Formats: sequence, C-alpha cells, structure tokens
Amino acid sequence: MEPLTDPFGRLHDYIRISVTDRCNLRCIYCMPAEGMQFQPQDEILSYEEITAVVEALAPLGLSKVRLTGGEPLVRKDLEQLVAMIAAIPGIDDISLTTNGLMLPAKALLLKQAGLSRVNISLDSLKQDRFSMITRGGDVAKVLKGIEAAEAAGLSPIKLNVVLMKGINDDEIKDFISLTLNSPLNVRFIEYMPIGSASDSWRQTYLPLETVVEACTAAGWETEEADMPSGNGPSQNRRVVGARGTFGLIHPVSEHFCDNCNRLRLTADGHIKACLYWADEYNVRPLVQDPAAVQALFRKALGNKPHNHEMALALEKKAQSHTPTARRMSQIGG
Repeated sequence: MEPLTDPFGRLHDYIRISVTDRCNLRCIYCMPAEGMQFQPQDEILSYEEITAVVEALAPLGLSKVRLTGGEPLVRKDLEQLVAMIAAIPGIDDISLTTNGLMLPAKALLLKQAGLSRVNISLDSLKQDRFSMITRGGDVAKVLKGIEAAEAAGLSPIKLNVVLMKGINDDEIKDFISLTLNSPLNVRFIEYMPIGSASDSWRQTYLPLETVVEACTAAGWETEEADMPSGNGPSQNRRVVGARGTFGLIHPVSEHFCDNCNRLRLTADGHIKACLYWADEYNVRPLVQDPAAVQALFRKALGNKPHNHEMALALEKKAQSHTPTARRMSQIGG
C-alpha cells in the first residue's frame, strides 16, 4: 500500500492519540482556571475504536504511537490500551506524555503492557511556582513519578519544560543541572498560541536562545548530542561531560514543519493533520471500515499546509488558514 504522505512529500509514520480531554491539573497555558467544558464520556473514543484506527493505519507504514491527553492516566486502565496497540503488527514504539502524578502506581504496569518510554511535563522545580503554573500541583509527586518511570525501565525519560518569560526562565540552569549526573533529556519548548493568541501569550513568549545564554553564563561548554530515542523536533545538546542532554523545541521562532511526520487524533475522534490549524476530519463513524479510515487520513493529509505560521501570530500578521479554537488539552499535546 502507498505510505501516508502529504502534498509536500512528508512521510507520516507517527500518530499522537489523545485518550481524554480531562486532567488532574489546570496548567495556565493549557486550560482556563474554570469554565472548561469537557466532552461527555459517550463522545470519547473507546479503546476498541482507537485500536481499530491504528490497525487500519499500520499497513500504511504507521509504526509509532504516542498517547496524550489531557492527562492520559486519568483514563481508567490505560495499560489495557497500551497492550492492545502493542499487539498490532508493525507498531514498534509506544510512548506516553503525562504530568507524572500517577506514574508511581502505573509505571510498571505500563512497561509490562508494552510502553516504551515517557515524556513528563515539569515546568518548575519550585513548589510554590509549580503550584501556580499547574493551579495546585505537587512537584514532589512528579519527582516520584520520574523515579518510578526510571525504576520501571521506561527509557529515555524526557522532561518537557514550557519556557515562559517572567515565570520560569530563571530556572533554566536548574533544569540543565538535572542532566549533569542523570541520563535525562530536558526539553525546553517555546510557549505556543494554541487555542489563544491573546496579547498575554505574546508577553509570556520567550525564544529559546535564552537557554544557550544561560549555559554561557553558567560557564558550561556545550556540544551537539544525538537524538534520544523516539520522534521529536528538538535540537539536542549536552553540557560537556554530562550524562544527560537538553533539547530546544522552537515551534514558533524556527518552526519544524519541514520534517513533520505527525498525525493527531483527538479524544472525540477527529483527525488533525496540523496541530495549529482548525481543519479536522471526524473518523469515528468509520472505524469499523479500515479502507474508509485510510481514505479519510489520506484526505486530511492532502489538505495539510506546509507550515503552521505561528511566527506570524507572534508578529500580529495575517495568516493563510484559521487557527484552531481548541485548547491544547482538547487536541492532545
């Protein structure tokens, strides 16, 4: 069968599947403090429906699956879904993006079910600040989640840090210090205008040159580093002599669209070929028909733009498509 390609020749072998739009935190860049309208449970894809989509796409070259949310571990018995996907021929990599709070109880079960590795969101190492960013989270519990993932053999462990001016940019050195004696990969991510392009976003946005400047100020010499296992658009570096690495993900200032190999499936069953644009295709009515699922994914890819134009949003310039109104938690990180 013809592989999944878009009009620009980009091969898509990777899908990010949101299993829920719910979360046990309320991070300031992901959800509002209150008034969030969640999808009714009967509108959320079942594990069987998700598995049917992956089964339809695997013969087209899909080999990598990431489970996201919301917080995917608030979905009951997620390890069952991991096992179902792991049993599909051609799927050789299953990963998870999580806030880490539930990993102490789940890490080993997930590993045994077939999960390869985890990305853990961690935007501050300071409890008062972490609580502010997440609106009530306990950073000590996340650190225990990291320990549980390491003990379970989920590797590599990547820490996702959304860098925000005036909020956590003074912790860059502290995060990179975590890599000196541990094989962690800390990934600094530019704040993106997903679901909101207000002036408050522009005021908080910070280009990642700041990370390099912080290394220089600390007296650290850095070098290019190999990409850790898994898909990712990060530019990876290492403090010379460190066990771990750090990565820079520039979705806004240096968009990574040229090499995009990702598809997204929302928790309510919509295909998104691009994170930023509003274009969506409802695949849920078709999940029992593999050929129809394949055709709809090809249609979505056929309409995928070359890039997301977030940099134009930063500069308040006109864009060629309509940005999504969905928040990150409703799309899948």
